[in-house]
Amino acid sequence: MVQGGTGLIQTPTARMQEAGDLYLNYTDNGEYRFWSVNLQLFDWMQATARYTDVRTRLYSNVDSFSGDQTLKDKGLDVKFRLWEESYYMPDISLGFRDFGGTGFFESEYVVASKSVGPLDFHLGLGWGYMGSADDFTNPFCEFKDSFCERPLGYSGLGGKVDYDQFFKGKMAVYGGVEYQTPWEPLTLKLEWEGNTYEFDRAGELEQDTRLNVGAVYKWNGFDFSLNYQRGNTVGFGVSYKFNLNTMSQIKIDEPPRNLMDKKPPETLSEIDGNALFRGLIKDASFILTDVDIQEEKAIFYGYQNAYRDNDEAIERTGRVLASELPDSVKTYHVVEAKGGLPMVENVIDAEAFIAAARYESLDADIRDTWYRKNPDEALRDDYAPAASSGFFHSADLFWTQTFGSPEDFYLYQTGVIFTAGYAFNENWSVIGGLSATVLDNFDKFNFTVDKEDTPLPRVRTLVREYVTNNRFSVDTAFLNWKDQLSDEWFGQAYAGYLERMFAGVGGEILYRPVDSRVAYGIDINYVKQRDFDDQFSFLDYDTFTGHASVYWQPEFLPDTQITASVGQFLAGDRGVNIDFAKRFDSGVIVGAYAAFTDVSSEDYGEGSFTKGFYLSIPLDLFLLEPAKGRGMFPWIPISRDGGQLLRRPVRLIDFTEPRSPFYN
Repeated sequence: MVQGGTGLIQTPTARMQEAGDLYLNYTDNGEYRFWSVNLQLFDWMQATARYTDVRTRLYSNVDSFSGDQTLKDKGLDVKFRLWEESYYMPDISLGFRDFGGTGFFESEYVVASKSVGPLDFHLGLGWGYMGSADDFTNPFCEFKDSFCERPLGYSGLGGKVDYDQFFKGKMAVYGGVEYQTPWEPLTLKLEWEGNTYEFDRAGELEQDTRLNVGAVYKWNGFDFSLNYQRGNTVGFGVSYKFNLNTMSQIKIDEPPRNLMDKKPPETLSEIDGNALFRGLIKDASFILTDVDIQEEKAIFYGYQNAYRDNDEAIERTGRVLASELPDSVKTYHVVEAKGGLPMVENVIDAEAFIAAARYESLDADIRDTWYRKNPDEALRDDYAPAASSGFFHSADLFWTQTFGSPEDFYLYQTGVIFTAGYAFNENWSVIGGLSATVLDNFDKFNFTVDKEDTPLPRVRTLVREYVTNNRFSVDTAFLNWKDQLSDEWFGQAYAGYLERMFAGVGGEILYRPVDSRVAYGIDINYVKQRDFDDQFSFLDYDTFTGHASVYWQPEFLPDTQITASVGQFLAGDRGVNIDFAKRFDSGVIVGAYAAFTDVSSEDYGEGSFTKGFYLSIPLDLFLLEPAKGRGMFPWIPISRDGGQLLRRPVRLIDFTEPRSPFYN
């Protein structure tokens, strides 16, 4: 892994990994150390996030502020495959290195790779950092003079994408060859690079030759690399790979109920209600909340408690119903409800289902025996759950982290959030959350700008005060109303302490058809900033914030959800927040977001605009039994005040998740 991406030693190749491959990398190249994560999002797209430690520079120009911290830099790379290798043609890829950071290694490249037996040949053209050898005149310069020169130096506050520099200035040829030795774990590499190291952030580096040599040894998911660069520098690294599609956990679980020897009751009066109720829980983890059994039609309301896969959940539920109901019942209606509201109706053709479960036809697919639909108004009105009111509670872990601060490279906070509430009925409830910090090192975080004039209201940069002032925090305490307004429209209103930093009132409406790839929503909120010293008092700042949002699962990007939210943010700035989430077969979701507003990069400060990444992991990847629930692990490189969303405690897109599952 070259600086985290697929490549030779210092240069990338056209090669891609298997979709879902995730590499965790550490590389040491003398003046630089790299920590990186490389992810193969699709067969044709690879992305890398990287932290660089520059050993020859301090964190800042102020020694007392830098302390012992050396300079750290964040970088993002992306590579796209333009052409897939065939018998005669090579792989061809286009890539952008360090395009979203301060530009330490900013480069663009086009590269081809072709395998011949145990040899893999690579030839590319590089611009920017990879093209400083200036082997020949940039051909784009012939068309437009602005392509002839590329500004030197680094991008100041960082975070901006320097589109105006792409493919400009010097360019160079690079390439090399990899040899897969007869000993399978060992690969040898020879590389010719296009960089001369004249303008490095670490200072001008001595280069005796543009040739680099190296070797990679593979063992149990690890890649160990050793190389000799520039004719004077020894480098080494280690990578660990696993695949997000194939991640799994062995489960101790009963198989679905067998219908080969089923002996159902003859009439409705012979149904054993206790056996039916226990069977739904034990064999299908379906918690029954209401039921209506008629001669030819049976309706079961409830919610799924363990199985993330909807097809598996419905098949298990159908098998229990088929074994406990008489054959006179022709259709089973399994209605999944949430928060007292029916969300989706699964209609099972009983005869076809039983035939498929008994393998009476070789080409029968049991998943074709049911379909999903929107619960109609009559079905919603007939829903009378046994317990529409009462207390509820839960406990979850939380994790807050930040990288690259001068006080310490890694700051973290972890603890437990206790949530409890009371539902008055299916519409009204009161909910509260208390967080308790168990471990943290935010006491090292001592940098403040309290006495400085800041161009934006301090809506997020007071995080140190909120995190360190209270070991126990009242995160939320609010009244909530929600309802299904019509067949495909939902609404809610809320008031109280909405998040750790803000309280207020707000409302939301959402349009979400069943199994639609698109949903639309609008939220409007008036909020006031909470005091970090006294959790039940307020600061002087208040504002309106709200967004119109589109949630889209595009067909041409499988297992992907894109969210665009346009409106006003907490600091009064206006713009759009884009969220991109990719789900893998294991259920793991990798996401990234960025907010682009009318705040200038100078007013925003370091980072230039709000952005972040997150990893959402299903809990059942760590358990021996099926389970629902997720853990969220965020990474926010730099948190500033522009482009900040209100962290609403309840979002309708999450509440209505069963209607078009993505976070299943």
